[in-house]
Amino acid sequence: MVNAAVEVAVTAFRPCSPCTAWKEGFVVLASVHSATLLGVDGQVVTVEVHVSNGLPAYHVVGLPDAAVRESRERVRAALLSSQLGWPLRRLTVNLAPGAIRKTGAGLELAVGLGVLAANEELPADVLDGLGVLGELGLDGSVRPVPGTLALVDALARAGIGTVVVPISNAAEAELVRGITVRAARTLGELHACLKGELPWPDWPADGSYASASAADALIALDDEPLDLADVRGLGTARTALEVAAAGAHHLLLTGAPGAGKTMLARRLITILPPLQPDEALEVTRIHSVAGHAPFTGLVMQPPFRSPHHTASTPALVGGGSGRPHPGEVTLAHRGTLFLDELGEFAPAALDALRQPLEARSVHISRQPISLQFPAAFQLVACTNPCPCGRADDECRCSDVQRARYRRRLSSPLLDRFDLRVHVRPLAPASPRGESSAEVRARVLSAAARQRARYAGMPWPRNAQVPAGALESSIPLVRDAEVAWREEVERRQLTGRGAATLRRVARTLADLDDVAAVSDGHICLASVLREELP
Repeated sequence: MVNAAVEVAVTAFRPCSPCTAWKEGFVVLASVHSATLLGVDGQVVTVEVHVSNGLPAYHVVGLPDAAVRESRERVRAALLSSQLGWPLRRLTVNLAPGAIRKTGAGLELAVGLGVLAANEELPADVLDGLGVLGELGLDGSVRPVPGTLALVDALARAGIGTVVVPISNAAEAELVRGITVRAARTLGELHACLKGELPWPDWPADGSYASASAADALIALDDEPLDLADVRGLGTARTALEVAAAGAHHLLLTGAPGAGKTMLARRLITILPPLQPDEALEVTRIHSVAGHAPFTGLVMQPPFRSPHHTASTPALVGGGSGRPHPGEVTLAHRGTLFLDELGEFAPAALDALRQPLEARSVHISRQPISLQFPAAFQLVACTNPCPCGRADDECRCSDVQRARYRRRLSSPLLDRFDLRVHVRPLAPASPRGESSAEVRARVLSAAARQRARYAGMPWPRNAQVPAGALESSIPLVRDAEVAWREEVERRQLTGRGAATLRRVARTLADLDDVAAVSDGHICLASVLREELP
């Protein structure tokens, strides 16, 4: 009896090779590969299903979150709705590696296939080299999961050759090179396809998912057509907006209410250059993880995020309880973060932007993990000079109120704005300016010139040139060098301010289509960096 008990114990805990199923005695174990999100990246997960004799039970181990723990009822209902068997025995599902928390319902399809393999309703070898992603409905339907691009990429990097995804995620998964994508509509259909009884379903692959270029149509935000021609006057502010778009510089617009700050800033998106292919893939991946609009192709237009001024610090920079989520700075990666009414944001939230503006990434540390979110964004902000926002001669605020309002914007944060322009309201009869199409043509030429100049460098735009490479990347002729030093000394600029002056002057030269930075460019760059009133 003792020897028999030892033999049963050894059998119950015998290890198995990945993606296989085996049976001996009353113990059956099957495993299949899947993936879960960890920040904006995917983490490969091995789903092991252990079936043994005993009272019917279902247990999930391996640090599952609430959504994963609730998978029992969905998986069971999906199997029964698909006319597939549910073993009335003891089921244990292990999600390896056990030290990483598993989140979301994207593991349910893998669990369902593991149960089928362990219940001998699927040949064990069909799971070899297969990655599975998908959420199950009670009727057996396979529902899409957020972050498919990141999840499939993680499986491909782990050497998985074929991946099964929901049919609505198939086109997104196809963006990952070197992996075969299979689409699944229902669990029953997938079961038949794996057994060779039905062909794999097709999905639109005729280019219907291709994104249109931003230049093909007038861009709109919130269903409002936008064009720079709508803005009258504001010559200096329009120049600053064009420079910001051409060189990816941070821009701050101040002025009284109704001066046109927000109207002008919202039209920045109409003159931005489109994303490069590698940037578009990166942005698409982030927005897929965030679970935004259904996938319709690569995101070719730079994102434009405009959070409300009540946004918290985690909402802006990322984090939160449980699994850290990307914040607005990450969702604006390779695009623009627009903060309207900057003075109304919480000072702690604004100061939290200082490090991402410099590092172009956000490090979130939570026990027991540390995540890094990309945050190479362009900051554009609008603010009033005081709480009432009136002109200086009509201001009703006390000195204490004005001082308190200005302290909400710390000097280190203000110093990080490359361009600072005070917008002065003009009469409604002011002439209309250039259209977005005219300005965008110059911006595209300037951006292309920068990419050619910095080819092979980790920075593609003037605003991203590091301080250590300024002299070699942005050389100045004699007159420009003299003018630059005079401006730095006259205005007592910080080291960051002096470097910014040089970068902005280089962008102005690119817009003028000239090779050398002149003293005129230095002077104009200084004008576009006004001292706040």
